[in-house]
Amino acid sequence: MTEREFLFTKQDFDKLRKLVNEHTGIKLSDHKQEMLYSRLSRRLRILNLKSFSKYYELLQKDGGEELAHFINAMTTNLTAFFREPHHFELLERVLLPKLLIKKQETHRLRIWSAGCASGEEAYSIAMVVKEIVPTHWDVKILATDLDSSVLAKGKKGVYEEERIEGISRIRLRRWFKKGAGTQTGRVQILPDLQELITFKHLNLMHGWPMRGPFDIIFCRNVIIYFEKSTQKILFERFANILDNESYLLIGHSENLFQLNTRFRLLQQTVYING
Repeated sequence: MTEREFLFTKQDFDKLRKLVNEHTGIKLSDHKQEMLYSRLSRRLRILNLKSFSKYYELLQKDGGEELAHFINAMTTNLTAFFREPHHFELLERVLLPKLLIKKQETHRLRIWSAGCASGEEAYSIAMVVKEIVPTHWDVKILATDLDSSVLAKGKKGVYEEERIEGISRIRLRRWFKKGAGTQTGRVQILPDLQELITFKHLNLMHGWPMRGPFDIIFCRNVIIYFEKSTQKILFERFANILDNESYLLIGHSENLFQLNTRFRLLQQTVYING
């Protein structure tokens, strides 16, 4: 067996995964030990620490900046533009047209991308909204995540060109600007799209400052990292902040079976509240 760069015992793992659970709600199983070691090793190098026990001691003393680095390292930020495309097709063909009828008196729409990572999901939603919803409507998209570093990227709206390979030419021309000079190989989201979205740091396990009600919540491939008791709490909170007859979209490997009775299934991974 290869000798580790840093001393890392089972006790270290147990202490750190408990800390992960306390601050994020994510429950790490025993087989995640190598993943935790890999993700946190960079922090130990930067801090010039020799063991994970010393790192744990630092986290206990420093409740601020290093704790944020710790949380950022442990949260998963896999995302893409129009990931799980059937949701965006449904948004375009069914959900938004229904909401345009339902909300024709108020002309108000509120959408939440919960666990937005670096913003690709929120911008994908915004593209569909801009293409479907009349310009005079009051539409706002809230994009939240636990990881402050990826939120900063989302707010900036600059992406590598390979990130946009699956987007149609029409949308590329309408919503993206190619970088030049030092920005060659990158694209910038146009301000017209950015103005729809507010990026905010939010821990789903803590208090939610927004009041809602929301018409659509995207919370995809997020709850899979929580234990069942936490999932029940989160789905109840989502139900409370959604308007009646509004929509919750979750990831392809997630479901609400035996977790909440306030939602009914519209189609796989898409639920209606009320």
